[in-house]
Amino acid sequence: MQDSRRGFLSSCATAAAAAAVTPYFFSKAHTLADETKSATDRVALGLIGAGSIAQANIGVAKDWIDVVAIADVDAGRAAKSNERYSQGKAAVYDDYRKILERKDVDVIHVATPDHWHTKPVVEAMLAGKDVYCEKPLTLTIDEGKLIRRIQQETGRIVQVGTQQRSTFPLFVTAMALVAEGRLGRIKRVQAAIGAAPSSPSIPVASVPGELNWDRWLGPAPAAEYRFFQGPAVVDKEGKEKRPQPNTNCHYEFRWWYEYSGGKLTDWGAHHVDIATWALLLNGQTAGPLSIGGTSKHPVAFKDGLPVERDRYNTATEFLFTVDFPGGTQMVIRNDTDNGILIEGEKGTIFVNRGKLTGGPVEALKDDPLPEGAVAKVYKNLPIEENERKAHWANFLYCAKNRLEPISDVHSHMKMLNICHLAGISARLGRSLKWDAAAEQIVGDEQANSMLGRPYRAGYEIEMG
Repeated sequence: MQDSRRGFLSSCATAAAAAAVTPYFFSKAHTLADETKSATDRVALGLIGAGSIAQANIGVAKDWIDVVAIADVDAGRAAKSNERYSQGKAAVYDDYRKILERKDVDVIHVATPDHWHTKPVVEAMLAGKDVYCEKPLTLTIDEGKLIRRIQQETGRIVQVGTQQRSTFPLFVTAMALVAEGRLGRIKRVQAAIGAAPSSPSIPVASVPGELNWDRWLGPAPAAEYRFFQGPAVVDKEGKEKRPQPNTNCHYEFRWWYEYSGGKLTDWGAHHVDIATWALLLNGQTAGPLSIGGTSKHPVAFKDGLPVERDRYNTATEFLFTVDFPGGTQMVIRNDTDNGILIEGEKGTIFVNRGKLTGGPVEALKDDPLPEGAVAKVYKNLPIEENERKAHWANFLYCAKNRLEPISDVHSHMKMLNICHLAGISARLGRSLKWDAAAEQIVGDEQANSMLGRPYRAGYEIEMG
């Protein structure tokens, strides 16, 4: 993120935007660090899922939180996180429910694979805990309905880890331009998110001794553990490097529909989120009417299910068009520059993690945004300058003050439903009509059956 910030500031157009916005916004920010000067102000956190994403998040939140309990089905990952962030003093469990029972835990961080998000999030809210959950929040649309209902009933604060909503001055400045009418009415938004990799046939392998494979699968269907890693290769400098392994576990779970939605929900949860945020700020509050397009998978599908179970199966190519009331369109694709293109009647901007460009950005040199424009988009909440750190600061501040965070579950699911619909359309190979009010697919019983998923016996959500 810091490299992308430096790249951003090296751009003349975006440096102008930063100069027009950053000084007054950051200079007046009251940061969470001001409120954590003593040990009594620190937050006791329970960590569910201790992989690389969790470690990155804890690394930026460590100024404010103490990790007092860790749950992970991989004992090695749990031990590593314990030593790194708790000096080996945290309680370690292989069953996260033990953490939810603890009265000394203030907040929960869920950083599991996608198929394991909804169950602990719901149970944590019911246990009276506030939650920071990694994106995407759910594996299905029906899971989102449940989370939103439980959040409303319990009043718990839930932040989703779409940290681009806290990226200053790139994404938030882009949203301020939209909100201030600098682009006029938006006609089209485009989210370019890349595509999932394919793999060869991955053989069944012995489960590593530190991994509880059955618990890793959890709510997902029973499946054999698969793993293959090719031999080391020698680079130009004579150094040996091991290729990325092919597996259906840990990071590579992203490329299996059983556990994720591929790029459509992985990067889609970032860029479709910003595109949807722009539409909402522009007055497009109604949900989509339909979605359709083309996609390509590395395996054949029948009735929405992959016919081969020994290799990655999420889409490797896609081009979807989402139609909204009033003629506005959203395009989700994999074949162009990663980022969000926002086309309005008055101008067009492009934003990603490295740049913010376009006529309305260049115009900021002579016509800067009014004071408070960026703060207003950010719900007038205190911020930290560092991107990922800002997102955590936002969550902890909102948890303390009982405020809605910048990436709440309701706005998140509004955009994630689009990503899920794209995935259903891709797996069935046909367009879908959507009733946003009823949250149902129109006239397609088979597609509607894919709004949810059965949970494997023993891993159902415990509603208390």
